[in-house]
Amino acid sequence: MRRFTSALCAFSLVATLGACASMGGSSSSAPQEIRQGRIEQITNVQLDHPHQLGVGAILGGAGGAAIGSLVGAGTGRDVAIAIGAIAGAVGGQYAENKYENKQPGQQIVVRLMSGVLVVVTQPVNANLFVGEPVYIEGAGQDAHVLPRN
Repeated sequence: MRRFTSALCAFSLVATLGACASMGGSSSSAPQEIRQGRIEQITNVQLDHPHQLGVGAILGGAGGAAIGSLVGAGTGRDVAIAIGAIAGAVGGQYAENKYENKQPGQQIVVRLMSGVLVVVTQPVNANLFVGEPVYIEGAGQDAHVLPRN
């Protein structure tokens, strides 16, 4: 019974860490803001994937808990399982972040009609070039630069 309880605690910890890693999407129903301007600079960048799945943390935590269960007996084993699960989850998340596929993107500097400079980072849009009149749709991380045709 004690082994089952330890395994259940370790699994719960790993599942919680995995759920925390995958949270963060935003869904707002606020009206979209559209601003006009002209592109002053475009710089190529690498974009991180916006939604991490947390698979690395889950697999790392499960592996760490399994290895921890091989150490000691009684309370020492329970502690080893917990430490192994935590260390494995952290290591798995690090590995997922480091080796995750990155996609090409653009950092675009736009001078608005009001004279204010705005920087937007987005996936590559080959139809954009320096000097082109554009719209900036949205705000914050949801902002996108679109050609003004």
